[in-house]
Parts: sequence; structure tokens; C-alpha cells
Amino acid sequence: MCVTSTAARRPRAGSPRVVWLAGLLPAAAIALVLGLAFTGAARPNELVDPGAVVRWGLPVVTVLARIAAAVTIGGFAVCAVVIAGPGRGARTAEASPAWRLASRVGMVAAVTWAIAQVAFVVFAYAQVWGRPLDSPTFGQELQVFLTGTELGQAYLWATILALVVSLAAVATGGMTMAAWTAVLGAVALVPIALTGHAQGTASHNLAISAMWLHLVPVALWVGGLATLSVTARRLGDELPAAARRFSGLALWCFVLVGVSGVLASILRLTSPADLWTTSWGVVLAAKVTLYLGLGAAGWAHRERTIPQLAERPGLFWRLAGVEVLLMGAITGLAVVLGSSAPPVPQNPVLDPSAVFELTGYPEPPLPTPLTWFTQWHPDPLYVVGAIAAVVVYLGWVRRLAARGDRWPVGRTIAWVTAWAIFAWVTNGGPIVYGILLFSAHMVMHMTLVMLVPIFFAIAAPVTLALRALPARRDGSRGPREWLLALLHSRWAQAWSNPYVAAVNFAGSLFVFYYTDLLYLALSTHVGHLLMVVHFSLAGYMFANAIIGVDPGTKRPSYPVRLVLLFATMTFHAFFGLSLANLTSLLAAEHFGRLGLTWWVDALKDQQIGGFVTWGIGEAPTLVLAVIMAMMWAKSDEKAAVRLDRQADRTNEAELIAYNRMLAERAAASAREEDGRR
Repeated sequence: MCVTSTAARRPRAGSPRVVWLAGLLPAAAIALVLGLAFTGAARPNELVDPGAVVRWGLPVVTVLARIAAAVTIGGFAVCAVVIAGPGRGARTAEASPAWRLASRVGMVAAVTWAIAQVAFVVFAYAQVWGRPLDSPTFGQELQVFLTGTELGQAYLWATILALVVSLAAVATGGMTMAAWTAVLGAVALVPIALTGHAQGTASHNLAISAMWLHLVPVALWVGGLATLSVTARRLGDELPAAARRFSGLALWCFVLVGVSGVLASILRLTSPADLWTTSWGVVLAAKVTLYLGLGAAGWAHRERTIPQLAERPGLFWRLAGVEVLLMGAITGLAVVLGSSAPPVPQNPVLDPSAVFELTGYPEPPLPTPLTWFTQWHPDPLYVVGAIAAVVVYLGWVRRLAARGDRWPVGRTIAWVTAWAIFAWVTNGGPIVYGILLFSAHMVMHMTLVMLVPIFFAIAAPVTLALRALPARRDGSRGPREWLLALLHSRWAQAWSNPYVAAVNFAGSLFVFYYTDLLYLALSTHVGHLLMVVHFSLAGYMFANAIIGVDPGTKRPSYPVRLVLLFATMTFHAFFGLSLANLTSLLAAEHFGRLGLTWWVDALKDQQIGGFVTWGIGEAPTLVLAVIMAMMWAKSDEKAAVRLDRQADRTNEAELIAYNRMLAERAAASAREEDGRR
């Protein structure tokens, strides 16, 4: 590889790097102003007008907050997975100049995000309620809005989380903290996603998931490229590797942004004709055009520019600069779309039923064996997550095959089966009826916590990942390094301990169902998502401790595993019987208010749910026991074969020595007997 000196790589004043980066915010501002002027979103309201400062200031601070959030998340993601940082236990001062600069960029962006989010809350309240900023009671009304309304509480949480992210950013001194800051930034986008679609409108949960699935990859893409552009000069010879790594991340972001954008557009367009017959559709079409141009530029960068960076580092700016400007313009148009009324009115659906009020979905037909497979409430997070998991796993298998290694076909089938069941449970009949019937909810829950994890454990994804993922040697952390760090962490070691996993597996049921957590999961989208994640992980950790081969835990002997399995399942059966004999209704404010047209006795259905819990637990227990017995027998066979081979190598020296010892003992006993006579 040709090595170019740092001096030769350093851009001169007025170089493309400076010009392109200086144009990021102006590009967003120009697109914002043109879009607002075209759609008329900034025109005065005929009924209540908060003033020109609010009408124009709100989109401006929104753009600033979005870009700052993106640079925060993307910047710390670059620090965590793209460029080399300080070693474990080292301080920021010991990191490379590029890493220190990237972390400072993320820190400044995080502080800017927090300030811009505070300004956004003030302007947003003024816009929603048409109150001028100089209104005498503005402060008191703002306080009531933030604490007494659902929209205001979402804005307040978004502000609090932005402040937390800024504190984490300031405290970041290593790669682990950089990763946590990026994750916190992604979490801070949840309240923003919650406010992106009106409560009570059709497909509310679908829109929330699509919005969050859109915001996070955009932030990683935009913020990551901006940070990489700032630090490119200091990366030196590491620039080609960093660009190649970011290109892989950007490809995933491009796909996720496209999928989520299509879903969000479907919810807001009446027909494709809206793209050229409505002002909102025209702005959307312009955004899509820029997005496709951005993808083309990224592909050209990946295929042509990156392979030449080692010899011609200046090529980085040819396409990176164009991407930065396009991203700025796309961000501006995105804010315009959020500030304008789409063709499909985002007003509450006129469905007075209690089912729609409590669940956000119309009442489905009477459950039958057929409707369990024909009724769907698709959620992009679960669907995209399942597809991505299968694609990544198959990619790892293909990588092993390419280098001549084999991976058992049965494990691959188990992985695909697990995610197919998971997708059906979280999007099909179990969730459709699980939010209406306690018995159906227990079918969904028990499938997630007991059946799917068995296939996860058989598939051994961690073992496959450690075999397929390449190791990095330059001080940066890739997926393999982060996976190893997670496996060796004290938290993972503690929670994957077989005894802790068993207690968590069984004890979580009582904590969840006999507290308000059940109602939280039924009434909020975030609560339901956390329930799915927790119980899926709890089930996997227990199954992995009993029948798995993945590293991360020290498994006890097979007899102890058998005792642990039946003790846990007995506790599980006791939980099911406690539900069946319960005389009070769990989550009564939900199940007791539905008023289904196909009338159901909620308490009787809850008792059925208890027997379902008990009954469903029997089959997976038997499966686990059979698999463990087979593994036990196989381990004994391997031990016998190993002993036979050792005997062959030593000409049965151990057996001969053992027989000699027995003969010597027998002779000694005979001599003692003769002496007594």
C-alpha cells in the first residue's frame, strides 16, 4: 500500500472539507425555507397566530435539534465502532487525535441538542396553542401543558432525555461510554417518535415504530458521516479502513430508512397521485429524489472511492461532501413535512368503541383457528428485526462456507423457525387477540418465553458469530469485540448464571403479572416492546443454560440441570394454577372495560389463561428434558470414546495400573490373613 504523508493529506484553507461542512446547515436552511414557502406551513393562522417569530422559529430550532441529535448519535457511534479509541481503563487524553476530536464533536452536538430541545418545547407550545411568546401567562400555561397533557409530557421527556444525553456526552472518556451515549441518544428519540403520529389515529403503533426506525438510522448515517468528515484529516492512514467500516453501517441505514420511509408515507398518502397533486406530496417526492441520489452517491463511494483512498485520500471529499449537502437538504425537507398537513388527515378516528380507545385498533372478528393466522397488527420493529436477524445469520453461515468451514443445517433451520414464530406471535393472531383476551395474551407470552427460546438456544447464534465475525487489530471495536465485551461483562455473567437465569425466568412472571407492569404493557407501545424483549431474553438465557452451547455461562452438571429444570417448571405450574384460582381481575382497567361484541367473561377468561399457562409449559419442559437427555447421553459417549482413544495411545496403561493396584491390595490382604492364623 502506498503511504501518503500527513502533510500531503492535510487540506488547505478553503479546501473541499471546509466548504462542504460549512454548507451543511445552510443546505438544511435553504431546503427548509423553500419547503415552508411552497407548502405555506409558516403562513399566519386565521384563528390564533403566535407570531412570525414562532411560525418561522419552530422549524429552525427543529432542524437544529434534529441535526444536533444526529451528530450526537452518529458521532459517538463512530467513536464506538469505526475508529480506534483509548484502551480499557485509559483516559481520553491517551486516545488518538481523531478519536478525541470525534468525541468533542459529539459532546458539542449533545449540548446543542439539549439547548435546541428546550427552545423547541417553548416554540412548540406557542405554535400548538397559538400563544405569543410575550403573553403575560405564558410561563404558567407552559407548565400546565408540560405536566397536564399527553403531548406536553412527551415533549418534557424528550427534553429530559436530551439533557441526560448531554451529561453522558460530557462524561465520555472511553469507547464503552461512547457506546452507551449513542444508545441513550437513540432512546431519547423515542418521545419524538411518539409525537410523530397523533394518538387515536389509525395505525398509531405502526407509525410510532416506523418513525423511530426512521430516526435512528438517519441519525447514525448523517451524524456518522459528518463526524467522519471532521476527523478525516486526523485519521491519516486509518482513513480507508474507517471509511470502509462506515460504508457498511451506512448501507444498513440506507435500507432501514427506505423501508421505514415507505411505511410512513403509506400512512399519510391517499394514493401515489398525491406525490404530484398535493404540496405535501411534492415535498415528499423531492425528499425521495434526494434520498435516492444520496444512495447512489454512497454506492459510488463504496465501489469506486474507498478502494482508492490509500493512494488518493483527496477522493474522500468528492462524494462525502456531496452526501453531507444532500443530508442537510433532506433534513430540512423532513422538518417541512413534519410541519405541514399530509393528504391523509391525522385526526382521531371516529370509532367510539372501548376496544379502539384502549388498544388503538378496531375490534377483530370472533377468534377462530383460522383468524389466528389471518388477523395481523404488523409492527415494523418486530418484522424488520426478524428479517435482519435471519439475513445476518445466513450471511455468517455463508462466510463460514466460503472459507471451507461447515455449520450444521439443523441450527440454521432452528434459527429461521424461531424468528418465523416470533414474527407471527408479535404481529399476528397472538397479539391481535392478546390485547383483548387474557387467555390469548398468555398464549403469546408463553410462546415467547418458552417455545421460541428453545430454537434460539439450538441455533447457537453467539457461537456462530464468534466463528464468523472478523477480529480487529487496530484498537477499534467491531461487532466481535463488542460481543466479547458483553459476554465477559459482570452484568452478563450474573444474569446468565444458571441459577439466576432460572429465578429470573420464573420469578419475572409474578413480578410482571401481579404488579402494574401488565397494564403498562397493554396500554403503551413502549411497555409492550420492553415486555417482549425482557421475556425473550429471559427465556433464551434459561434455555441456553440448560441445553445451549453458546458461551457466556458456566453450566452445571447434567443431574443438576435436570433438577433445576423441573424445579423451575414446577414453579411455573404453580404460577399458572395461581392465575386459574384468582378471584380478582388483573389489569381490570383494561380487560374489564373492553365491552367486546362477542361477549367474554373476563374473569373466566383469566382463569382459562391460567390453565393455558400451566398446559403450554408442559410441552416445552418435555422438549427441554428430551434434548438434555440426548446431550447427556452424547456427552457420555464422547467421554467413553475419549477414554478408549487414550487407552489405545497408552496401551491401556491406566487399566493395567488399576489391575496391578487391585492385585497388590489382594496380596496384602492375604498376607495379613495368613499372619493372623
